[in-house]
Amino acid sequence: MKNLGEILKHLVLIALSLIWIYPLFWMLSSSFKSKSEFFESGLNLIPKSLDFSNFIRAWNEANFSQYFLNSVLITAGAILIILVVTSMCGYALGRYSFPGKKIIMVILAGSIFIPLEFSMIPVFQLIKGMGLMDSLLGVILAEAGGGHVIFILLFASFFASVPKEMEEAAIIDGSNFIQTFTRIMLPLSSPIIGSVVIMQFVWTWNSFLMPLVLTLSNESLRPLAVGLYTLKGENIVDWTGIAAGSSIAIIPIVILFIFFQRYFIDGLSGAVKG
Repeated sequence: MKNLGEILKHLVLIALSLIWIYPLFWMLSSSFKSKSEFFESGLNLIPKSLDFSNFIRAWNEANFSQYFLNSVLITAGAILIILVVTSMCGYALGRYSFPGKKIIMVILAGSIFIPLEFSMIPVFQLIKGMGLMDSLLGVILAEAGGGHVIFILLFASFFASVPKEMEEAAIIDGSNFIQTFTRIMLPLSSPIIGSVVIMQFVWTWNSFLMPLVLTLSNESLRPLAVGLYTLKGENIVDWTGIAAGSSIAIIPIVILFIFFQRYFIDGLSGAVKG
């Protein structure tokens, strides 16, 4: 009876997984279909033939080569800035006690519930005031801005669980604050770093609203998520091209997760345990 219950549970979970992942398979399948087959086949996942012209059209005619490079630069720059800022904030909050620490933690936790749209206008005005409109640096700083509270709390929870003896041994050996952080504590937090890289990569790579606002007057600076709109005309929508472009955009996320999934799982479990 117990085995039957386990089998039923797994069957239900498999069915739910297939329902959840079906749109992804449908998008990948549609990217290989011709325009006529796209409308004729309906929800069929198996294309009659593999049509790679959709990918060629999206990459060349829709300028995806430039959009892809922009996405790489914006995402890499934002991740680097966020790792530096959140790890140092998490280290200070996790390892040291100071007046007002609890208040800071409450404010950080409360800021999670503030929607992104609330900060859109202030960020736009700040980037404009810095003279960084229509530049990749402006988009990078806008994407790297914000509290990124979840990452700070992950680092703080991990650093708080590290034995104090390791820090004291480093100080006895002559390490100062920066050296202790960069040579001892930061390497130990590689699981958290992996988690932050994966989560922020997905968020920045798929970011649409902020890059759209900051690149309205310069299409050459747009990332992939915004560049997909190039395939949407006023009267005609290139659905197969959009499917191919979406497939191109999702490939780096899948590859990154395959290589970093161990760090992602270890980072979250370590933070929760800490």
